[in-house]
Amino acid sequence: MLVPEAPSRPRPRRLAPAVAAVVTVCLLVAAGTYVLLRPPGADPPFVRPATSGSPAAPAPDVGDGVLTFERLAGPARTVVRDSRGTPAATFTDGARTVLLRGPRRVFAEPSHTPVTVTTTAWVRLAPTEWAPDQQDADWVRPWLARALTDTGPDVLAVALDYLTGTPDRKDAKGIRYAGDASFGPLSDTDPDGRAENSDFYDYLGLTWSFADTGRERPDPDRFGAVDCSGYLRLVYGYRLGYPLRNANTRGVGLPRRAFAMSEFGPGVEVVPNRGASPARLDSLQPGDLLFFHSDPGTGPFRADHSGIYLGVDDAGHHRFVSSRSRANGPTFGDTGGAAILDGGGYWSQRFRNARRI
Repeated sequence: MLVPEAPSRPRPRRLAPAVAAVVTVCLLVAAGTYVLLRPPGADPPFVRPATSGSPAAPAPDVGDGVLTFERLAGPARTVVRDSRGTPAATFTDGARTVLLRGPRRVFAEPSHTPVTVTTTAWVRLAPTEWAPDQQDADWVRPWLARALTDTGPDVLAVALDYLTGTPDRKDAKGIRYAGDASFGPLSDTDPDGRAENSDFYDYLGLTWSFADTGRERPDPDRFGAVDCSGYLRLVYGYRLGYPLRNANTRGVGLPRRAFAMSEFGPGVEVVPNRGASPARLDSLQPGDLLFFHSDPGTGPFRADHSGIYLGVDDAGHHRFVSSRSRANGPTFGDTGGAAILDGGGYWSQRFRNARRI
């Protein structure tokens, strides 16, 4: 039986658990580890220091200005190394997302999975798409120097701002820009019980003007909700400033639907869509957009679900985060199928292609 809609003011449909104390943040950069302390007994997603495995590699040293730019293929990219030969950054031709080496972090989502992701990967947007001849551009070295010492929220940290139990955060205007997101309102027509079509402006409760189609007003019934592609647009578009389209057509910016992002979205396709689960995943890097085919009525190539690649988890699997109906919102957990690209499970069989934007 469906729960009737509450007649009160719009609010998220999934409430975060009570938080007993304010989370204290401490950055231990000298130890090569990023630490987020949390109150005892708290159960939201969190980032904590790694306590096992080999020590983190030393942070890249770009202070002396000695950098080596190395060209690689598959996909075409430029790897930047410091004076010690340590990889500092990876720029991919045709993409703005840059993979950086930074303090080691551990991502956890205890409400949906016991598995964690330990990583030294940080992902940020460069001011322009990369091209092979840009290594001597005026912006490159100053941007790298800032990006490699920046411990503020990157793509991956922003993506975790919407998991189950994440505390709300508001801007100076009182707009809730982060916090536990649901997938969508209850629906008796959707097979998983919740309706799609919640975009980032529905989560925010803001009217939004798009360059390609004009103004869109949020649906009060979808306040605090994002479907799979709306979640990507919330993370990359609203939070990080990547251009957005409202239509599912070719053009500047990230389109609305997963199929459009998959087929003709911006950036470069790093895993091609061959109508089946890819045999190799070694071209992926954290921050890549992932696309899945789960509707048997649309043919083997058509994407109908999207997510963001996080990296290899502590169980050795390629893990992603996405907004899913069964989990009622963004998750990298195992509700409704393990959120991994290998192993032969539900989502690994349906994974089709990836883009680096």
